[in-house]
Amino acid sequence: MSSDAVARLADERVDHRFKGLPPDADGLTVGELAGRRRNLFTDGFATPVLALSAERLEHNLALMETYAARHGLAFAPHGKTTMAPQLFRRQLERGAWGITLAVPHQVRVARAFGVRRVFLANELVDPAALRWIAAELAADPDFRFVCYVDSVRGVALMDAALTGAARPVDVVVELAAGEGARTGVRTEAECVAVADAVAAAPTLRLVGVAGYEGEVPRATPERVHAWLRQLVGLAVDFDAAGRFAGLDEIVVSAGGSAWFDAVADVFASLPGLSAPVLKLLRSGAYVSHDDGHYRRLTPFNRVPEEGALEPAFRLWAQVVSRPSPEQAFLNAGKRDAAYDLDLPVAQVVRRDGTERPATGVEVTALSDQHTWLRTGPEADLEVGDWVGLGLSHPCTSFDKWPLIPLAEADGTVVDYIRTFF
Repeated sequence: MSSDAVARLADERVDHRFKGLPPDADGLTVGELAGRRRNLFTDGFATPVLALSAERLEHNLALMETYAARHGLAFAPHGKTTMAPQLFRRQLERGAWGITLAVPHQVRVARAFGVRRVFLANELVDPAALRWIAAELAADPDFRFVCYVDSVRGVALMDAALTGAARPVDVVVELAAGEGARTGVRTEAECVAVADAVAAAPTLRLVGVAGYEGEVPRATPERVHAWLRQLVGLAVDFDAAGRFAGLDEIVVSAGGSAWFDAVADVFASLPGLSAPVLKLLRSGAYVSHDDGHYRRLTPFNRVPEEGALEPAFRLWAQVVSRPSPEQAFLNAGKRDAAYDLDLPVAQVVRRDGTERPATGVEVTALSDQHTWLRTGPEADLEVGDWVGLGLSHPCTSFDKWPLIPLAEADGTVVDYIRTFF
């Protein structure tokens, strides 16, 4: 990855595009503002403002690095969660094989910052995007790109768009997580047909199999393990049929953020194949973790001896209305807080430099720019107080904030994380 490209992010000027930052910082570069180490609570930041915990981010990065190494897994974290090149770099520095992405725009961002290995967890059939990928592969011998295929029609469209390409595009057959799941090939016979189509397409090279166990219908540990065994069995069958002949490496990939313990279990039993196997885990939400969806579903709840991720986001909003003893409103809403899976959770209240638990305060709804609070008799809440909110689903937290303060526990902001959604 290009350190120079990431470093240039610090040269961007702070202005009205970046919400929550101190108004008097306009005109400074991001690097200059970071160098001043302003305090999130006392140095002019305006609510609402989203902060990422420096300590918890570091903890989560280290935990998943050691987890992947302990289980013999390569790691390509799903970058669509963050779309933050600074975080890509930190993940790669901690041993990540590459970055997983979902759509061509995201690949362009990754390549602009010099990411050398990209796993696209999607079938790519857009001719313009395919021609751009072919040009990137031709221009950079060190660029490794792998994407899904899940239909004969998709293979034909890819082959037509890539006619004349200097290098074949590496593909993996995506196995659906079950009937009614999202994308992917539904039956073994269809998997064979797609693999045959790839073998007949000179612009493509079959390098493995993959899928996403997070889409297993009515997921339970037993159902997820069964699907993962089916995925591994598909790789074994393809190899026995000679479909991976001549490869230096066979890719077998899965792994969202809810079932990576099951992936580790089943991939550990994968038998030897005709070439070394890249057991590629793709979990991405671990970077910030959350206070809702993934906190409930994290595999570390099932296997606590492996460690524990820590929620690293907190959204700070201010009480702007207290119309009754039972109700209050904050100045953050759907434009600021993730809400697609769970509502935010009121965690702490700050007043006059003192922080205390948000006892008796419950988030009941979000409007575009307001958070609705129900307040009980024990709630001590006044207009002007800052309320710290825990958030669910990091994927829809990062995309609302193009520049996120990275703050230490005492509120000192040490850096700013740039996102590209």
